[in-house]
Amino acid sequence: MQTEEEQIAQFRDWWQRNGKPMLTGGALALAVVFGWQAWQKYETNQAQGASAVYQQLLETALNPSGTPDSAKVAELAGKLKSDFGGTHYAQYGSLFVAKVAVEAGKLDDAAAELKAVLDKPADATLGELARQRLARVLAAQGKAEDALKLLEGDADKAFAASREELKGDLLVQLGRADDAHAAYLKAKAALPEDAAVGGLQMKLDDLAKGDA
Repeated sequence: MQTEEEQIAQFRDWWQRNGKPMLTGGALALAVVFGWQAWQKYETNQAQGASAVYQQLLETALNPSGTPDSAKVAELAGKLKSDFGGTHYAQYGSLFVAKVAVEAGKLDDAAAELKAVLDKPADATLGELARQRLARVLAAQGKAEDALKLLEGDADKAFAASREELKGDLLVQLGRADDAHAAYLKAKAALPEDAAVGGLQMKLDDLAKGDA
């Protein structure tokens, strides 16, 4: 039988080998749990704050004139970028700012906003929206070739039809009717069976008339 002194010595030895690591591990686990909870709270507060600013941004278009207040748009967009940069709300805000810039004829400003989103999109959807809208802005600037290069490759299935139709529009602008026809057919094939194809079919018909 072990003496009391031997039992104490054995416990001390066990504590040195296991007790401290267990306490350290437990403290680390608690830190991770409380840190995660704090991060979730922070993320929730960030999302709520960004959502409120984004809503204000959209409401600038609801004034009696129906035209967004450019100064207010710039102020709110700047706040989204500075306080919530990289979030979905900030990037959707950039898309809105680009839309306002296009309507004001400021194509360079619109292109800059869209390029910033395209360089570091918050997700694939935002990336594709920015890509297609930037292509349209480039086309409006007379840079259809650059716009077409931007659309090289295949898009995600959800955006395949709209990207191919846009390619067709650009090819028409460049006078490449055969290539445009092929792009429109590809766009039509990518549409769901129950999707409306009226506008796209009209473009195909117009090309067919041009060949007649």
